[in-house]
Parts: sequence; C-alpha cells; structure tokens
Amino acid sequence: MSFNISRTGRAVLHVTDLEASRKFYVDGLGLYETESDDNHIYLRGYEEQGHHSLLLKKAAKPAVEVISYKVYDDSDLDKIEQVAQANNLPYKWVEKGEQRAIGRAIRMQDVSGLPLEFYAEMEHVDSLMQRYDLYKGARIQRIDHLNCLVPDVQKAYDFYHKEFGFRASEYTEDDEGKLWAIWTHRKGNVHDQAFMNGDGPLLHHVGFWLPDPLALIHACDVLASMGMADNIERGPGRHGLSNAFFLYLRDPDGHRIELYFGDYFTGDGDFKPKRWSVHDKTRQTFWGHEAPDSWFDEASTLLHVITGEEVKQEKAKLTLYKPDFTM
Repeated sequence: MSFNISRTGRAVLHVTDLEASRKFYVDGLGLYETESDDNHIYLRGYEEQGHHSLLLKKAAKPAVEVISYKVYDDSDLDKIEQVAQANNLPYKWVEKGEQRAIGRAIRMQDVSGLPLEFYAEMEHVDSLMQRYDLYKGARIQRIDHLNCLVPDVQKAYDFYHKEFGFRASEYTEDDEGKLWAIWTHRKGNVHDQAFMNGDGPLLHHVGFWLPDPLALIHACDVLASMGMADNIERGPGRHGLSNAFFLYLRDPDGHRIELYFGDYFTGDGDFKPKRWSVHDKTRQTFWGHEAPDSWFDEASTLLHVITGEEVKQEKAKLTLYKPDFTM
C-alpha cells in the first residue's frame, strides 16, 4: 500500500425531517451545527477542525449515501483509484466544488457493497474544544468509527487489510475458527471500521467519541428531559470488545448512533489482536443490560455510489448469533 488513510472522516445520512434531526443531534446529543440550508445540516464535534463529520441530507427515505475516510494527501486519491480499477470496483470522482466544504473526492463500492468515499481536503474551522460555554448534550468531541454488517467478514477484512492497510485490534471467531466479526483501525485506537457477520451490507452505526464517561449519563438525562428517552436503544454499559463505555441511540429516522469513550492504544507494530469466542457474552457486554433484538436485526440501508439505488443485500455467510444471558 503506497497511500495513507488517516482515519474515519464523516458519514452522509439521508433523513426525512431536518427539524426532527436537528432536535435529536444538536439539542439532544450536542453536536455543533457548523451551517445548514433547506436541505442539509453540517455537524461536528467540539474538538474537530474539519467543517463537519456528519452530514444530514433531506430525502424522501432514510438511507446512507456514503461512509468516508480522510486520507493524508490529495495524491493518495489517485492511488485509491488504482485500487478500484485493479479490483474492478465501481467508482466515480466528485470534483472540488460539487460538495460543500470538501475538496475532490473519490467514491467507490467496495467488495462487500459498502459505499465508500475518500477525501483529503475539508474546509478548516476553529476547534471548540475549550469553548465549554457551548457544550451541550453528550458533549461529543469527534467522530470515532463506523460499524457495518457484511455477509462475509473474512472477505471484507482481507480487502481492507491488503488494499487499504487496516490492522486488526480485536476479533471474534465461531466454533470452526471462522472470522465472525473484526475491529480494524488506521488511527491507532481500537477501530475506525468494524465488520460484523450479518445480512448486508448495512451500516450498523456511526460511533462518536466523548470527553468522559459521565457524558453518557448526562446524554440520557438530557434526552429523557426532552421526551426522547425512547431513542435510547442500549446502554449505558461497558463493552468487553474495546473496553469502552457505550450508549446506543436511534435517531428519528432509525439511524443508529453510538456514544463511545475509553478504549486503548493499538498503534505498535507488534500489537497482537485479541481473540474472542462468539459464545463469550462479555465480548459485547462486559457489564450492562443485554442488547435488544433491534440491535441485532435492524440497520441502515446503503445507496450505490453510481446509481443511487439501494444496495442489494445478501444473506450472512455464517450463522447469526445472539448472546445467551440466561446461562
């Protein structure tokens, strides 16, 4: 690999009601609204220097337009085009000026059917990290990761490792030693991109990093006081995988958001990934209530980067599994 993907960059979500989304994301979760118009809301965390890490676009149906990665240099984009060509993957260029605050970008449909976007340039804004007077809700600091359901986790990991240089931090295997889920990274913490076995491809959630674990509790209080307690799907709790505190939420259109804090450094060259058995219930929930069925069965539909149509789903290659908390 002769190019450098820095980190998870942004997600572009289609939503049906911008005002309902603003109430949830800005008033409830505390994401900062950089700017907006009649069809878009551009949001970021308080420490971020990029114009946005979450773009909400008004649409007739909820969907995921792209999930995006930031690369180190604009020349890296030309090398990513070569990856798409070598693997016969659909792709297109989006020139600078076609998207608000973004330089030129390349979009491709990966081997699992995920709609990816890569960009180097985003309009800079001031970090608000020490503007504590502006903090609201969960006091979100930055985008952290993406988690996707794919029908063949091994295939997805092999592609991301070989072609994009993603490294594993933790993984789950079934009884036959087959890869059931994996957490991969570029920026040196537990994950930028996770893959879980499931019917797909689908976006399971977008994860945002918080300043401290108390922000999780405060977010619950704020949402409840706004009459949005039902948007809390799972948590708070602590994962076994990643060791992080978590809270899962559903936005007004059903997109899942994870509020996340407290994982660890994985950047050493000799770092050894941690293995989990699919039967170990503590991998998902070290402590906290068990996840509801919706957490396993529901996720966001993806759009094709060329046609804009919904990506066709395939059945999971491996057996689906939910932890048994009655044992």
